[in-house]
Amino acid sequence: MARKLGVFAVLLYAVYGLLVYLYLFYIADTSLPFEFGGTKADPATFLNGRELMLTEEYSRTRNLLFFLSTPLEWLIYFLILVVGLSKAFKSWSDNSSKYQALRTAIYLFWLSLFAYAATFPLGYISFSLSKTYNISTQTFVGWMKDELIDFWINYLTMFVIVVVLYWLMKKSAKRWWLYAWCLSVPFTLFLMFLQPVVIDPLYNDFYPLKDKELEAKILALADKANIPAEHVFEVNMAEKTNALNAYVTGIGGNSRIVLWDTTLKRLDDNQILFIMAHEMAHYVEKHIYIGIAGYLLLSLAGLYIVYRIMNWAIPKYGKALKIEAVHDVRSLPFFLMVLSMLMFAASPLSNLVSRYQETRADRYAIEMTQNPEAAIDSFQELTRAGLSQVNPPLLVKIFRYGHPTMLERISRLEEYEIKQHNQNQ
Repeated sequence: MARKLGVFAVLLYAVYGLLVYLYLFYIADTSLPFEFGGTKADPATFLNGRELMLTEEYSRTRNLLFFLSTPLEWLIYFLILVVGLSKAFKSWSDNSSKYQALRTAIYLFWLSLFAYAATFPLGYISFSLSKTYNISTQTFVGWMKDELIDFWINYLTMFVIVVVLYWLMKKSAKRWWLYAWCLSVPFTLFLMFLQPVVIDPLYNDFYPLKDKELEAKILALADKANIPAEHVFEVNMAEKTNALNAYVTGIGGNSRIVLWDTTLKRLDDNQILFIMAHEMAHYVEKHIYIGIAGYLLLSLAGLYIVYRIMNWAIPKYGKALKIEAVHDVRSLPFFLMVLSMLMFAASPLSNLVSRYQETRADRYAIEMTQNPEAAIDSFQELTRAGLSQVNPPLLVKIFRYGHPTMLERISRLEEYEIKQHNQNQ
């Protein structure tokens, strides 16, 4: 039974991968709608022939890797269960210590290590692809350093979660999902508070913006928006990537507006001011807090659904999956698999909300800066630097894009530019 389930899962993943490949490379239409030809949203007007070709090649392959990676995670967790690896990890941990917390730590280490090793080839392919297309400038050693930091941060975070979660499962078989969610609220807020000052500096160096003249312009913009900002931070990303970015992170007193140094090198002051106004809009409209609230609501629904699925599946298929009870730590791969599936299923909704917020931030930024030419130029340069498709396939937009497509963003700005020009005549 277990062997049949494993073979079926592998075949199902192979068929899924083939269908995704056919969709991205042969079925999906990424050509520009006729009415946008020759406009500033038309990549042919700001990319040369080689850049256009590289953009399509790179984007298609990146999208394929995205759609393969998450289901691969499900497959790995499922195989860990059906071939008995979860049972073996539990046996090794039980024989290693008499303390429950230490046994959980050992079990989680083996599970995390195996899952990482199984997904490593796909991660390395993604890294190599970025190097090949000159997006990544990072050395293999530097990439592995970030990978190890990721592994241990995720491991320590998961250890805390798993210890508490399975303790709650034993204490309250019917309400563990609700108690776990209640505890997740302060834990999530705590992690977001720590993110800018503890976690992010493990990967990169952050410091106040060196260009004081530009910083004065940005702070003047912040004052205009009634934002109590004292510093804008830049981060040394040039040693890792040629892509451009800026973002808002953290909550409360640890909130930060961050500019990549690659953005500072490739955009002029007016373009950067538009991007900064966009990031300020997220602060002004409290998008971070709305996002946290939405995440917590989805996590409440997700935990409840996981609870119902585990209570149905484990009594029925526990023997095949080699799980004795819901509160048995051997059920962790099943818990993670179902949770990952739910998060993937919810991503179209979360992306839709994010695209709406990003559209509002674009509108806020252009109304504040009144410089549509600089705004359009900045989006064109972002497209060039990241080899991003201007008009991605529909499924890619639904599942991957937390921002509007460049076609949508640039065309809206061009409409604003035309409207502004007509008003000034």
